[in-house]
Amino acid sequence: MSEIESSEITKIGVIGAGAWGTALAQQSAKAGCDVTLWAREDEVVTSINERHENELFLTGIELSEHVKATSKLSDIAGVDFIFMVVPAQFLRIVLSDLKEHISENAVIVLCAKGIEQSSGMLMSEVVAEVLPKSPLVVLSGPTFAHEVAKGLPSAVTVASKYQQIALRLSTAIGLPTFRPYASRDVLGAEIGGALKNVFAIACGITTGRNMGDNARAALITRGLAEMVRFGEHYGAKRATMMGLCGLGDLILTCSSPQSRNMSLGIAIGEGKKVEDVMSGRRTVAEGYHTSSVLANICKREDLDLPIVMAVNEILHEGKDVEIAIMDLLNRPFVDEIED
Repeated sequence: MSEIESSEITKIGVIGAGAWGTALAQQSAKAGCDVTLWAREDEVVTSINERHENELFLTGIELSEHVKATSKLSDIAGVDFIFMVVPAQFLRIVLSDLKEHISENAVIVLCAKGIEQSSGMLMSEVVAEVLPKSPLVVLSGPTFAHEVAKGLPSAVTVASKYQQIALRLSTAIGLPTFRPYASRDVLGAEIGGALKNVFAIACGITTGRNMGDNARAALITRGLAEMVRFGEHYGAKRATMMGLCGLGDLILTCSSPQSRNMSLGIAIGEGKKVEDVMSGRRTVAEGYHTSSVLANICKREDLDLPIVMAVNEILHEGKDVEIAIMDLLNRPFVDEIED
């Protein structure tokens, strides 16, 4: 860790060449870093290295020549920061494969949002289990990949218990149009990023049902209340979830069909079957997996998250959408602010 804190950070590794991983690679390169971008697909590697475009996942964006793609995890050796941008359910296996190629000084920058379905662990807990000596940073916030890649203004939370490392990362990748804000609340940053995907599916369902903007605004607000309730139960700070990685990400993800989770909800609200929508997707809607994990946690911990439970019942228990909506609308009236 001392070596990273005392030297200039110029080498970035990005694991996962989907839209967000590619956008982070592009942003890091524009900020002056040398970037190695790992992709599972050979055609993505060829597209980036030969034509400077990720034609499969981020079309129309000319990538910097400082972004070099590879399909070999061994090429990540020697970098200072490793951005983990693989889907949450694949994080453990990719970390395990990566472990033999990296030093203990390499900082893991966690960009995957979700909860591991098999264990119920947050992504930071998975990292701690597989790479217990690696310093960890969580990067999360209201960002659409295409906008970041185009250089449009964005801001994110960079959360770590190692504030000097968070500052060095911010300095390395930050620009006036990409503003990192430091936090020590790793747990809060993760919880905000995970739960907002479930609420985006709920908002998508109401959009697909043509229930109006009032309903979406109510869902966002009550979703935030559920996020805070869940986070505080586990020791996260309310202020964190009111920030970029909580409320900010929630508003963005619940307000645009660009969101993979909201678009999933829209399709379901329009009457499409869940299994048909999921089978026809190349990209991952993390809220689909997160909803079932959260539902199990709520039952075990006796937590009242009615929107989360309704989404889980629709996605995983076959509950009729109209009945699920009416059950939510017919809940007892309560105080808005909990004591």
